[in-house]
Amino acid sequence: MGQTIVQKILAKATGRPSVEIGDVVEPNVNLAMSHENAALVINQFLEIYKGIGLAPKVWDPSKIAIIFDHRVPAESSKTATNQKKVRNFVAEQNITKFHDIRGDEMGICHQILPESGYVRPGYVVVGTDSHTTSHGALGAFSFGIGATEMASVWTLGTILNVQVPQTIKVVVNGTFNQFVLPKDLILYLIGQLTAEGANFRVIEFHGEAIRNMSTSGRLTICNMTVEAGATSGIVPPDEETINYLRNTAGVTDEIELINPDSDAEYEKIIEINASDLVPQIACPHTVDNVKPVENVAGVKINQIVVGSCTNGRLDDLEIAAKILKNKKIDKNVRMLVFPASGRIYKEAMKAGYLLDLMEAGAVIVNPGCGPCLGVHQGALGDGEVALSTTNRNFKGRMGNPNSEVYLSSPAVAAASAITGFITDPRELN
Repeated sequence: MGQTIVQKILAKATGRPSVEIGDVVEPNVNLAMSHENAALVINQFLEIYKGIGLAPKVWDPSKIAIIFDHRVPAESSKTATNQKKVRNFVAEQNITKFHDIRGDEMGICHQILPESGYVRPGYVVVGTDSHTTSHGALGAFSFGIGATEMASVWTLGTILNVQVPQTIKVVVNGTFNQFVLPKDLILYLIGQLTAEGANFRVIEFHGEAIRNMSTSGRLTICNMTVEAGATSGIVPPDEETINYLRNTAGVTDEIELINPDSDAEYEKIIEINASDLVPQIACPHTVDNVKPVENVAGVKINQIVVGSCTNGRLDDLEIAAKILKNKKIDKNVRMLVFPASGRIYKEAMKAGYLLDLMEAGAVIVNPGCGPCLGVHQGALGDGEVALSTTNRNFKGRMGNPNSEVYLSSPAVAAASAITGFITDPRELN
């Protein structure tokens, strides 16, 4: 029986000819990522070296990436002090893949890693953030871990006790209709699988619609596989992957493409026709509470958020700007736009997207996670309702348990900003 792409990646990372589903392995890590929670990892890391009586030294500073994104600029003295602690550690350990709060160097970790060329096909990538699943878009086995596990990775360069997972194959054929985006695909899939339907599994994407999808769209769908409980999402690398790495990420060295065998064994296969999809909405307070937009149309909105690691890339801002160009946001709605990185911010500015959004009434905020995690920027008031292109709508997710968050694509968000209530963009004149 053949091997899935993750089986092949784990075999390579452990120096084996092959691995079987259920094997427990300790793969070498190609990239270890943290954001501000690196402060917690540092504490655990120093404890390890205190216990063995040696001077602290990370296993390979070139394979560690740290990005400030969740609370930028710092919203409190505690956050500022933790960021200072991380800066000192980065300097001491000679970690070069560090992105501080500096112009086009800054951004959300899950955007910075791919656009900087830090992630390659076949890599094992770990991050102290659940949406580390994003990087499967480039053909890497990428997943989230805790601070204690990351301290171990910083020490050893391996991740301990990884069980080779089962894989669910999702085949998406057909062509997306106008105003139906990758976000609608992944919301639909999560609704079908439920929040625990892919627990401890990998979701491997195939099909014509995936092959024709940009890396930006692939990042969107892999980002949200964790909302179905998946350990990781992954798209087998192809010409689009090479094109992105060469022309966007600036990678010049050799790129190895690892793909699954044609006779690989999958736990199950799900087939989706992209042509049948319509815009989707995830309703409060779970991501798998998914309905077609027409079933939710008319819900009054107080705040629109466009951005995040899920939908803050240039094409996301472009479609929102095109819908809002020469129009005005409803007077009872505030719209916040968070580009995913400083580089995207600059490109959107040059293209005129930010100007179109501002003239419509949107507020453009610095690159970062913004209100997504509910601790910094854009909190909701009691009884308020938000429509957001982010990835989670749990109770209190946007800073207030007495509010509600709906999730959508940038097209639905922009259309709804004009009307003041959830609106199908296909219905706009």
